[in-house]
Amino acid sequence: MVGFWHRLGNKGKALYSATLSPPCSSPLTLPHIWVPTQTPQRPLSSGFHPVKTGATGKTQSAAEIMSGKPIAKDINLRVAAEISRMKAAIGRLPGLAVVLVGYREDSHAYVHINLKACNEVGIKTSIVQLPQDCTQDRLIDVVSSFNSNPSVHGIIVQLPLPQHLEEETIINFVSPEKDVDGFHPLNIGNLALRGREPLFIPCAPKACIELLLRYRVEIIGKNAVVIGRSKIAGLSTSLLLQSWTEAPRDG
Repeated sequence: MVGFWHRLGNKGKALYSATLSPPCSSPLTLPHIWVPTQTPQRPLSSGFHPVKTGATGKTQSAAEIMSGKPIAKDINLRVAAEISRMKAAIGRLPGLAVVLVGYREDSHAYVHINLKACNEVGIKTSIVQLPQDCTQDRLIDVVSSFNSNPSVHGIIVQLPLPQHLEEETIINFVSPEKDVDGFHPLNIGNLALRGREPLFIPCAPKACIELLLRYRVEIIGKNAVVIGRSKIAGLSTSLLLQSWTEAPRDG
């Protein structure tokens, strides 16, 4: 089930809710009782095609644009089918909770895109919108409620937060078992350590690796340049590239 949640990422069904579900001390049970279907092999593809150029007719490599749209469509279809099978088998759906603080247009747009994608695959979603001047204690209370709610299996605290809030404190407070963004120190730490698997991997770096694997681009032995070192993209991408050179993975 851990593998299923890795592939699930931050998609869910758009179900707006302005109220918090009541706290519950029951353990998170859904991942322990659901057996997902085996991940099918990625379709074979190559990112480069040999062509003959020049008077000598020497073979060179012609670059091919890697399009993520057909890959995203394929993943969405597989996730939707898996969720449909889950609902038929156990009568439950995975749940995603989103916490949005403030009025940044880019954050609202990003959440809207996610919720639209959520509706396509059938995952239940709750969203709590807090004002710009929300206190840190209030935000922690919201996250704590989602941490203890057994119907919530993933949590996203939309970043960046207003400057008066301590971002690292909030990130650390999210349960690592529900940390969809993969920013909790436990998940980032396991990503960095050889032989360990994080519960969640940041979605942008995971998408980069998936794109390379789908196009059958050999990672081992390559020199890679990663521009940027943020934990959201650059750092996590470099850690994933390093881990892929150490041992083959199924993704």
